[in-house]
Amino acid sequence: MSDDKNKNGKQDRDRINVNEAYELRDWAEKFGVSAEELKKAVAEVGPMASAVEQQLREMKKKSGENA
Repeated sequence: MSDDKNKNGKQDRDRINVNEAYELRDWAEKFGVSAEELKKAVAEVGPMASAVEQQLREMKKKSGENA
């Protein structure tokens, strides 16, 4: 999800920019989480989508254990 619509290469699609409302909305929808959950995951592991996805899985797993 590219910031610059003229530069939409793979590297930019693999990064999550939580400062762009449309990216926050789109990535949160893709992962099935709230914008706040997505921001927390990015803060913990950085902007790479693969790392964020893994972190969100771990967060869901932990929340399920605590329920």
